Amino acid sequence: MVDFAGSAALSGGAELMNRFSFLILLAHPALADTDLPDFATCIDREIARYERELTHHRTTPDAQKFEVGDVRGVDYCGSVGITLCDRSANPVGCQHAFRGRQDRLNDTIRATLPTPDSLTGVNGQWSDTLYPLTHALAFGSSAGADCAGDTEVMEAWCAAREANRRLSTSILAWQLARFLDATPDAITAGWARPVPPTRPRARPVQTR
Repeated sequence: MVDFAGSAALSGGAELMNRFSFLILLAHPALADTDLPDFATCIDREIARYERELTHHRTTPDAQKFEVGDVRGVDYCGSVGITLCDRSANPVGCQHAFRGRQDRLNDTIRATLPTPDSLTGVNGQWSDTLYPLTHALAFGSSAGADCAGDTEVMEAWCAAREANRRLSTSILAWQLARFLDATPDAITAGWARPVPPTRPRARPVQTR
């Protein structure tokens, strides 16, 4: 959930939790790669989760408040992608390719975002103040080489993480635009796929 004061960026506490979760993934090599979704599937699930919550939120008394913005799942998907690269035969090359993949998705999402001027007056502070802020952050640029000066492996890891941070900011802007009914859903826009229904797990056979 994102409140108005801190909605445009991850808070320090949330960032610490995200790093902690990522370290847990790396610290458990016994977790088979097949137990982790690929990045595209992970993003598809995260977008489907948001659409479900948005649909439910629109039926609540607080439907006019942007209380469903949450990009922790996007961060998790980035951590999964980095972890899978870290376990691959070519971690550095994989991390750089993963950075490029996230940046291409980011470009696609940003192309679907409406301009702030087009939403003026739609829904008070959410359209007039918060959306211009998230939009500006989504189209912001780095102040410099954030990952320079480290080892080759750590620079590759850092570059993939920074790409995920950029992607998270754009998806937050997209979430707000969806809340304002100002942009199509991700499946219609072509950057996410429908999530297949989850099959119920078979009950274990009980033996006497």
